Amino acid sequence: MKLEGAVVLVTGANRGIGAEFAKQLKTRGAAKIYAAARDASAVEADGVEPIELDITNAGHIEAAARAAGDVQVLINNAGISTGTALLSGDMADIRREMDTNFYGPLQMTRAFAPILGANGGGAILNVVSALSWFTAPGAGAYAASKAAAWMLTDSTRLELSSQGTHVVGVHMGLVDTDMAKGVDAVKVAPADLANAGLDAIESGAQEVLGDDWAEFVKAGLPLDPKERYRQIFSALGIS
Repeated sequence: MKLEGAVVLVTGANRGIGAEFAKQLKTRGAAKIYAAARDASAVEADGVEPIELDITNAGHIEAAARAAGDVQVLINNAGISTGTALLSGDMADIRREMDTNFYGPLQMTRAFAPILGANGGGAILNVVSALSWFTAPGAGAYAASKAAAWMLTDSTRLELSSQGTHVVGVHMGLVDTDMAKGVDAVKVAPADLANAGLDAIESGAQEVLGDDWAEFVKAGLPLDPKERYRQIFSALGIS
């Protein structure tokens, strides 16, 4: 579909990748951009309609669906990382990551799928991660939630195909945002990632490998786990 003239809702639009999605959508001529954030006053982009939306709050999601019944494209971008290990970490943090990174996008998709269908099918873009395909020390909760988000993307693509809704998954390594500011490594620019995702919506591509790291990790999936992690940990400098 063409984004020029489209009505789009972006979650987590107050900063980072979400803010860049809103900016690039405006550049591409979107007719209306709902910029959703837990604190709507934190949305600084011009030419958007801020919406207060905590994607872990069912009441907020229902209100957003009532207010934005003209949406044609849903961008599930909001997410968190707590750096929690699965065995030793706080269960509350693990649940918070699953609630935000999996259940939140799932509930958003369930709420907006009928709206997209009524408006011609449209598209859904899920910001996933290369960590949907591997894990590392301290990243267990995040990786588990993103693995679930990957399968959410595949499952909803199949379930929504009959109504003509195109579903895109975006995978990447580190992005130059606040979430990764403490990591000294190569990072993809938020603008580049957002543009790659929007290109996929317009071209009909189902999956975006947003940087070299995502391509490297995806290429190793057919390997035996021992060899796959040997390669990944070697690249990360983990012994």
